Amino acid sequence: MKYEIIIFDADETLFDFKKSEKDAFRNTMLEFDIEYDENHHFKIYKEINTAIWKELEDGLITQKKLKLERFKRLSDRLDSGFDEAEFAKAYMKHLSYISLLYDDSIELVEGLHKDYRLTIITNGLKVVQDNRIRKSIIAKYFEDIVVSEEVQVSKPDPKIFELALENIKHTDKSKVLIVGDSLTSDIQGGINFGIDTCWFNPNRIENKTEIKPTYEISKLMELKDILEK
Repeated sequence: MKYEIIIFDADETLFDFKKSEKDAFRNTMLEFDIEYDENHHFKIYKEINTAIWKELEDGLITQKKLKLERFKRLSDRLDSGFDEAEFAKAYMKHLSYISLLYDDSIELVEGLHKDYRLTIITNGLKVVQDNRIRKSIIAKYFEDIVVSEEVQVSKPDPKIFELALENIKHTDKSKVLIVGDSLTSDIQGGINFGIDTCWFNPNRIENKTEIKPTYEISKLMELKDILEK
């Protein structure tokens, strides 16, 4: 086999984070007695959240500050006056309760587990990812799950990949493949670390960046075809 270790991203690769996020945000807004309009409120939140996680990737903000800053920016934009710390606490509580997998995720990792060593690297917050990922029905198939907040380093920094391989005592990079949906986080991170990459692109978005993955798939089960070649 060309590869021995498969590193997976979690959200938007194996887990349907978009739906989880949308449900958690709605539940939090309702908890704070805000008359919720998804087309207005969630759109603003997504703009803020996408921008601030990109700031994390670029090293412009810490994960600790991110947890509150995104909701401070939201409160300012909405002129709502809610306390960002209380809102963040409620949101993370709601999000941690929602763990939704894509249809093919269980079949894929259950099958790969028989022949490959599997691990997860996720840019996320410990309190959320503990419930959503470490307690999910597929967690048992992974040797390790690395959460960026715990190790204080995030993708695309190669240090988080180094830590992930150290945790499972593997050193040969040529036998490692990362699978993820984000070009700037997962794929660039894999390139930075010097391992092969597989871009999960279910919406067949045109890659207009200079980031070039080793492989590209639009369905999770296509990964098996790559591994079997």
